[in-house]
Amino acid sequence: MVDLQSQYKHLKDKIDNSVINVIEDATFINGPSVRSFQNNLENYLNIKHVIPCANGTDALQIAMMGLNLKPGDEVITADFTFAATVEVIALLNLTPVLVDVDLKTFNIDCDKIRKAITPKTKAIVPVHLFGQSANMDEIIKIAQDYNLFIIEDNAQAIGAKYQLSSGKKVKTGTIGDIGTTSFFPSKNLGCYGDGGALFTNNDDLAHKIRGIVNHGMYKRYHHDVVGVNSRLDSIQAAILDVKLPHLDSYNKSRQNAAIKYSESLSTVKDIIIPKIGNDCTQICNNCDCHVFHQYTIRILNKKRDGLAKYLSDLNIPFGIYYPIPLHRQKAYLDSRYNEEDFSNTNLLCEQVISLPMHSELELDQINFICDKIKFFLK
Repeated sequence: MVDLQSQYKHLKDKIDNSVINVIEDATFINGPSVRSFQNNLENYLNIKHVIPCANGTDALQIAMMGLNLKPGDEVITADFTFAATVEVIALLNLTPVLVDVDLKTFNIDCDKIRKAITPKTKAIVPVHLFGQSANMDEIIKIAQDYNLFIIEDNAQAIGAKYQLSSGKKVKTGTIGDIGTTSFFPSKNLGCYGDGGALFTNNDDLAHKIRGIVNHGMYKRYHHDVVGVNSRLDSIQAAILDVKLPHLDSYNKSRQNAAIKYSESLSTVKDIIIPKIGNDCTQICNNCDCHVFHQYTIRILNKKRDGLAKYLSDLNIPFGIYYPIPLHRQKAYLDSRYNEEDFSNTNLLCEQVISLPMHSELELDQINFICDKIKFFLK
């Protein structure tokens, strides 16, 4: 699904040198490489504060801690996403409220957000799934109407842009009160282990978060807030600092691969190719609102599982993200949920399949994959 080895070979000398420098300097925790990456990412995102942390799941948990959410507070998020988004809500004894998603973009359905709001609702966590932004204009309006926080889960969409109703384009993760991301190796910007970060323009919030990630300390052995141990490793920061200048080109390579996939598969019976939101009608060469962490298609007429077996038999990689909706997961079962409220998510879990997507994909690989899919579905 990803080709990290080929990507590494292009940057081998710079990455090797950056890692060796950290080892030789023995600056393993909060070293200069962490500060350098933090500053460079702030400049890239055009945001005041980036706070690195140990992983994307921690980033979500720390965001909720930073906003002073209390046990029993309700947090609304999408039913169709990875479990990390909801597990941190449960870990903090908050109340997760899952809602359905839009069938075309796979992102959270804003109409369902409004219907789920109660006096206990305190925050919305839109997930920019598979690489494109949720409808942030509408989410901002909802948050303003009900005085709610917005925590963007940007783990799959770093580098994507969203055009606000004002016409201004901004990077995803910088729109809400806090943005969070993951640097898991397979992400568009990935390190060689675990890593994550939080983004905010709020000075006070940034100050609090910087304490939370470091055991609640601003001064050594003075614990001013309840914190955790969640720091980005200096070696991982050094690797990310080498890769960050290439992020836009990585994303452009993914977009070009998506164009080729869609050109080949758009007319195939029983396939629905990805829909680009934010007023884009199709994947195009100058589109920057979708960075294709995944290229996910829908297979109709109950043919998805058969196609998955066929691809597996041919040793063609694929992923099914996600086979089980969160509201059906044993850990998050809740008597409040009704199946009819999750019709889109349930359908997507039966239809979606993701094809190989990374910055090293070549045209002959894409053509081979598409030819096999078309042969199966003919």
